[in-house]
Amino acid sequence: MHARDWFLVFIAVFVPPVAVWFKRGLGSKDFWINLLLFLLGFFPGLIHALYIISCHPYSEEGRIRVPDTEAGNAGDANEGYGTMA
Repeated sequence: MHARDWFLVFIAVFVPPVAVWFKRGLGSKDFWINLLLFLLGFFPGLIHALYIISCHPYSEEGRIRVPDTEAGNAGDANEGYGTMA
C-alpha cells in the first residue's frame, strides 16, 4: 500500500466516513453507504472503510507521461512499444 493509503487507514480508525470521502468522493455511493454503516455502529463503518481503501489503492499509473519529442529523440519515444524496429 502507498503512504497515502496508510494515512487514510489512520483517519479511518477515528472517523471512517471521512476516509471514504477522501478516497471516493462526497457524492459516491461508497461514502453514503459508509455513513449509514457508521451511524448504525462504529465497527461496521470501520470495516467498510478499510475495505474501500484496500479495494481502491492509490496508483501513480494514471498520470500521463509526455514523451520527449525533441530532434534526435523522437524515435526513442516509440521504441519497444508495438514497433518492430
